[in-house]
Amino acid sequence: MAHSLATAPTCSNCPIRHRALCARCDDDELEDLNRIKFYRTYKAGQTIAMRGDALDVVASVVSGTATLERGIEDGRTQMVGLLLPSDFIGRPGRTTLQYDVTAVSELTLCCFARKPFEALLIQIPHLQERLLEMALDELDAARDWMLLLGRKTAREKIASLLMLMAKRTMNPDGEAMGTTSRLELPISRETMANFLGLTIETVSRQFTGLRKDGVIGLDGNRVVLIPDLQDLLVESGDDGDGGPLI
Repeated sequence: MAHSLATAPTCSNCPIRHRALCARCDDDELEDLNRIKFYRTYKAGQTIAMRGDALDVVASVVSGTATLERGIEDGRTQMVGLLLPSDFIGRPGRTTLQYDVTAVSELTLCCFARKPFEALLIQIPHLQERLLEMALDELDAARDWMLLLGRKTAREKIASLLMLMAKRTMNPDGEAMGTTSRLELPISRETMANFLGLTIETVSRQFTGLRKDGVIGLDGNRVVLIPDLQDLLVESGDDGDGGPLI
């Protein structure tokens, strides 16, 4: 079961403060959010919620990684989303969840009861603006993912996923948070294969190929060393003229 966080971060030192739902809120607005927020933590492999559950709580991912999955009647499942720090879980105005949500690493959520949160959305325009911006970003990401799954090669898929995770370690100025060349993968290669529509063997071959070509280095199964983000971007098949990594 989920449990409360013993030492919860404050908004001022929150690691996702600059890009979370509350990124545009002023001090008074943050105080309004503080009054209704609470924290929950989950262990790796723990189910957070199931499709069809009542949507009583919405939340931002503070740390860790979770997956979104959908199942079909014959028992097959498909991973349709990867939730990383600052991603938002739940949809205001909806009463049930549309996906299964599972922690794939130790996970901390900043949670809000849905109805009080919906009331604050009306009172705080900055929340509405940021939620809309995040929803549009999610739509763009979904369209990019359609391209990735439908047209990109296996090598480009792996490079694109690594770029996605590398971008999420950058601050708003495009500078590294810590050592940018060292990327700790939040998911296993098996999870990557499921997400990308590949086999585990193909994922492993592509990692080996990128390593042999000097695009990445490997330190065990979960740490990727990236000497040059631009080289990785080229391998992803994306246009490098889209502005700084944010």
